[in-house]
Amino acid sequence: MSFQFDKLHVLVVEDTIPMRKLIVAVLGALGIKKIVQAKDGEQAFQEIKNTPIDLVITDWLMEPVNGIELTKMIRMNDDSPNRFTPIIMITGYNALKRVEDARDAGVTEFLIKPFTANDIGKRIAYTINKPRDFIDAPDFFGPDRRRINLPNYKGPFRREAENRIDMT
Repeated sequence: MSFQFDKLHVLVVEDTIPMRKLIVAVLGALGIKKIVQAKDGEQAFQEIKNTPIDLVITDWLMEPVNGIELTKMIRMNDDSPNRFTPIIMITGYNALKRVEDARDAGVTEFLIKPFTANDIGKRIAYTINKPRDFIDAPDFFGPDRRRINLPNYKGPFRREAENRIDMT
């Protein structure tokens, strides 16, 4: 399934001006015409409340509101206009704990710096063309961390059975 990038309205959240310009240039090269920019999560959340956004691309490390806090605001705040907005986190941190923290905050996709235009294009297309179901729990709202649907799924406690060891 091909995707028309020119229909997207993207918010780029990055505090470093050269990196923000680079991301915007890459998005422009992909054909995205509607790009809004913010220098931190606080400014970004105001943009989200004022402008319909199809996709957020955010850095992790920013002040006063970082990318994880922004993600939680989008996913959990009562005044968030679209809790389902796809969020791509771009960061230089690639430790497993960082990826897990981003996932647990509700980030849709994770992209490590340095990246290529092709990397961003693939993440955007994957996010739009293969959306994941969302989980709504008391302390979490965001994309399901399971990326595949198994045809032999046996119900909500399937994973519990996978972890049991048969001692007979």
